[in-house]
Amino acid sequence: MPYANVADRNAIENEMPWDARNLPMTTYALLSKTAGEHGSRNAVTYQLLSDPTAQCETLSWDQLRDRTAQAANLFRALGVEENDVVAFLLPNATETILTYLGGQVAGIVNPINPLLDAEQIAAILRETNAKVLVTLKAFPKTDVAQKAAEAVRFAPNVKTVLEVDLLRYLTGVKRLIVPFIRPKNPTNHDARVLDFNTELNKQPTALAFADSTQDRVAAYFHTGGTTGMPKVVQHRYSGIVYNAWLGARLLFTEQDVQMCPLPLFHVFATIVSLGASLGSGAEIVFPTPQGYRGEGVFDNFWKLIERHKVTFMITVPTAMSALMQRKVDADISTLRLAFCGSAPLPLELYKRFEAAAGVTICEGYGLTEATCLVSINPPEGEKRVGSIGIPFPYTDVRIVSVATGKDVAVDEIGEICVANPGVYSGRTYTEPDKNVGLFYPGTQSDAQYLRTGDLGRKDGDGYLWITGRAKDLIIRGGHNIDPAEIEEALAGHVAVAFAGAIGQPDAHSGEIPCAYVELVDGATVTSDELLAYAKEHIHERAAHPKFLEILDELPKTAVGKIFKPDLRKRAIARVYDDALAKAGVDAAVCAVSEDKKRGLVAHIAKTGTVSDQDVGKALGAFTIPWEWSV
Repeated sequence: MPYANVADRNAIENEMPWDARNLPMTTYALLSKTAGEHGSRNAVTYQLLSDPTAQCETLSWDQLRDRTAQAANLFRALGVEENDVVAFLLPNATETILTYLGGQVAGIVNPINPLLDAEQIAAILRETNAKVLVTLKAFPKTDVAQKAAEAVRFAPNVKTVLEVDLLRYLTGVKRLIVPFIRPKNPTNHDARVLDFNTELNKQPTALAFADSTQDRVAAYFHTGGTTGMPKVVQHRYSGIVYNAWLGARLLFTEQDVQMCPLPLFHVFATIVSLGASLGSGAEIVFPTPQGYRGEGVFDNFWKLIERHKVTFMITVPTAMSALMQRKVDADISTLRLAFCGSAPLPLELYKRFEAAAGVTICEGYGLTEATCLVSINPPEGEKRVGSIGIPFPYTDVRIVSVATGKDVAVDEIGEICVANPGVYSGRTYTEPDKNVGLFYPGTQSDAQYLRTGDLGRKDGDGYLWITGRAKDLIIRGGHNIDPAEIEEALAGHVAVAFAGAIGQPDAHSGEIPCAYVELVDGATVTSDELLAYAKEHIHERAAHPKFLEILDELPKTAVGKIFKPDLRKRAIARVYDDALAKAGVDAAVCAVSEDKKRGLVAHIAKTGTVSDQDVGKALGAFTIPWEWSV
């Protein structure tokens, strides 16, 4: 059935209740079903290098099922039972896919972002009580092995480390050189260290234990951290299967090829993209260990589309902007759809991309806390640019007033709240106290609506629109300012590639708007010119940024979101240093850190003779706490 509007969505729901659909219970059952139907067809393809002629590794569906069984058997042999955790700290690779799938067959898989620092990685390993960690063997141009070793040193619950050696993907001279320039493998922990592929190959290709017979938690994903320290989210088989079913029912067939240059520690790449292939039989291609961040990926992107005859690409606004700075230099006639998520897509970028690539763009919306997918601009219907489309089948969205907790009227702004098979009601986070206040009750006793923290509205035709983050609101003297208004205005300037707006500390108003921008390659413009442009294009006077800085590159998460905690830290340091200097206090901010209870804290270092009272007098009117640097 074409998915064109709310009526189509409702028709799918009316076929039968969700629980009546005869779907596989577990990830392994889902994979086995797809392998049984499409066994010899390509399932997953990976290439280490971005060169369009570089060597690829491809597994068929039969091979993926067999290798997943081997991985699951390996983890069970290492003592992992259904409630035990297999964590992985890996770039994209075939082994990453096998660990992700095999980990949730044997127990609970816990992907971890390799860009986190060792302290954060250790905290996640302790929080999930991981028993096994799969990570890289030391390799040139990456510090993953070093960070993993440091993290395991502070996570004694990790008993076994399995190492993946990327050397096996290299050929020719590079394969000969790497052993001589490889960094020394760190061993500063007590866990035993084994080679992943050596141990994997010892295992049988049929599952050596009984698959789960009921729904259970199968994955732990940590949040992206756009508003602070990562929290760990629990995902059940039922939510994972729901997302896979959506991809198979609405987007893909076994004839499709999707390219996903996103990291496999994130739900977008794993639960959505890989899941959609698991459900439909479509081949999925992962280019380079770092995806879009990989060397040469943007320069070779269109040639990779041609090489793999890609029909569907997974992207984010930051990647689309980078691609628009390169010519479409290949035959991409097979490409029919681009699924864009992670952040709102500016209208001008949408128009430029669609015109240059000749491809239909579907903006969607999801979040880690809901297992992922919530809504999409319908592939076969009207796409309202800037909206996040209409809710998927079996997904109910309420727009709730933050002040009253009651539903708001059509086109009124409130908090987006979601109920669907991916929402683990009452138990979203592993830390119980994090779930307090996270849900609104539904009309039925078992229905709970996840509070997403995103502000938005629903129009008269059922399309959803995000208007900002509840936690990202700039509150100027009690007046709420949506940073999206500032960002959208600045993004309209021809020289601006990306813009991030935040509230900087202010002694009088609490917060005032400030902005940081990244320019298009080769563009020249001054901060004053951009401030004048913002003043002209932002209609709300209170939202005019009082400070604007041009950065070489805005900080971003691994999936392309602008990382606002880093911008906030930058603003706090600047404002506090100015205040200390104006007060004649011999001290300066040496760091700004995230405290779980207090939020951001400024650390002050003495540069001369100074007392607590001196600093307190200079900074006392600000709300961000400070403390002496140790």
